[in-house]
Amino acid sequence: MKKSNVYTRRGDDGTTGLVGGQRIPKSHSRLEAYGTMDELNSFVGLLLTYLTEDEDRQTVLGIQNALFSVGCELATIDRPARHAVAEDDVSGLEQAIDRLDELCGGWKGFILPGGSRGAAVAHVCRTVCRRLERRVYAIDDGVETAPVLLQYINRLSDYFFLLAKKINFLQGVEENIWKNRC
Repeated sequence: MKKSNVYTRRGDDGTTGLVGGQRIPKSHSRLEAYGTMDELNSFVGLLLTYLTEDEDRQTVLGIQNALFSVGCELATIDRPARHAVAEDDVSGLEQAIDRLDELCGGWKGFILPGGSRGAAVAHVCRTVCRRLERRVYAIDDGVETAPVLLQYINRLSDYFFLLAKKINFLQGVEENIWKNRC
């Protein structure tokens, strides 16, 4: 009987392998960053199940592919010459954000996460994306992160926020505005 390729037993000692073969502790800040990216990508996959418009689905599928490449970049200490995302990816997100913002209207106050189920999942994506951004900034192995990657992740959380607004808008679900009690 052939052994499965899913388990290797190499991580049983508390380390994991990076692209290129280096091994690091599973508690390493780099692993925390790309593990958070993987978590975000899983939630983005869940978000896809709620999207009904083809343009949104295509944008989010593009984001999933980019995130997988981001994970590869984060799992590599010796940076490749090509980065996972480029300035075009950032400007593409900015254009998508502008379209969503125009559709959903302006500022009405701080919005409580939720509304429809799809919007709630988009808010989860937004918050995990914010954590991913913090985790990437916290990588402490002396390898500089490409500024465009940080810009992309920052815009991505804004995109998920406005996508949540759009989902609620299309479903006729009124957003809950925070009532300041401070």
